[in-house]
Amino acid sequence: MRHLLPLCLLCFLHSANALRFPIHARSASTSSSRLTRRANNDTLLNVKNTQNSEYITNITLGGREIPVLLDTGSSDLWVAGDVPDSTDLGVSESLSYAVGDAAGDINTATLQFGNYTVENQAFLLVKNTSSFSINIETEGFDGLIGLGPNTGSVIRDKLGDSKGDSVLDRIFQQNASSANYMTILLNRLDDPTSPSTGQMSISEIVPGYENITSMPKLSVEMVHKLTDLDQHWQTYTDVNGVIGPDGNPIEVESIVPSAPDGQLVVVFDSGYTLPQVPRAMSDAIYGRVQGAEYNSEQGFWTIPCAQMLNISFKFGGVDYPISPLDTSSSEFDVVNSAGDPVCVGAFQPISSAFSLLGEYDIILGMSFMRNVYALFDYGDFVEDTSTDLGSPFIQLLSTTNVAAAHAAFVSVRLNGVDTTGAASQALLPVSEEQHSPETEAEKKAQ
Repeated sequence: MRHLLPLCLLCFLHSANALRFPIHARSASTSSSRLTRRANNDTLLNVKNTQNSEYITNITLGGREIPVLLDTGSSDLWVAGDVPDSTDLGVSESLSYAVGDAAGDINTATLQFGNYTVENQAFLLVKNTSSFSINIETEGFDGLIGLGPNTGSVIRDKLGDSKGDSVLDRIFQQNASSANYMTILLNRLDDPTSPSTGQMSISEIVPGYENITSMPKLSVEMVHKLTDLDQHWQTYTDVNGVIGPDGNPIEVESIVPSAPDGQLVVVFDSGYTLPQVPRAMSDAIYGRVQGAEYNSEQGFWTIPCAQMLNISFKFGGVDYPISPLDTSSSEFDVVNSAGDPVCVGAFQPISSAFSLLGEYDIILGMSFMRNVYALFDYGDFVEDTSTDLGSPFIQLLSTTNVAAAHAAFVSVRLNGVDTTGAASQALLPVSEEQHSPETEAEKKAQ
């Protein structure tokens, strides 16, 4: 069991940090660096799963192999410790995360990522991680690689030109014959229906998941954003696009001024362990569960671990069910008011600053992303490419079968005895739904 410290493990705090720097016009790439394929043909990257809370892959930077977190919610690379054969540009910067600040100097070094080698890749070299509230080495990583659009790169904005471009932008710019997309498949531990390991790919599809190319293309650019520096992998749900555990749509109005009626703005962020949803939506998911309690100190619901809850999200006319093993999490060491072990409601009330500014409604982290194979197409986000000049989009292929997920829940949480039809699992009437209190910090933020 894990203690409940890193709820959104290294989720990027976009608010103050993203607005700190002026927006520069993008100039044409003048980088003299080059990219080559590595001698081997390792085109798929295995992704290590640490207790369903961290997804890690390895890069090689300046000759040093480094485990890094995969984060679709930010756009920069940072690593801790020393990097051999690196060049310090003498430019200091700080990136803010939920567990502390990654501060240091911007450096460049030769990067190997999958089957690609990128020379003079810009990254933040962090010498001191004492500001973090977790021990990242104990957690099994020494850095983070941002996989978001290059427009959100703090390093790129700080340097003011293409020398600061993100890792994937460098790969796409210098491998212009391939399409500008990457894919992510996250696995779920202790679930026989889940892939044995997670995988990431660049400009190719993981074998067995080819149907993703026929899924609806979810628009990214048309979604409201405050600044170009806050461009995320975000799109709209369908109308009535979140189905609650009673099988009915959860009706919540968007706080984003330009959102179409009945639709919500969603950000896909693999850096969040637990997704963030409107408070009323979180209440609708967990507030009718018998034995549910809201933990005001930590800001989440707890429910009995034997409680099976089925919810789903709808995008592009397609229903994406969530495994009940992801609707609540047993990975954290939490007890209720009676001192009994309980599970954490994974879809937490959102409280990020940009949600209060009307930037987005929902952040779908790992507990959602384990249920889909996701393709992120950068399109014309990337400069100087010759073949992929279309608008960026997202495609999602469901990996969760409802019947198989039910059986997995019975096996994992109920020791093989299906008690999901018991009276103790019946949802309370709507009139008895509990509602979580808004915290003083949230009121102040608003």
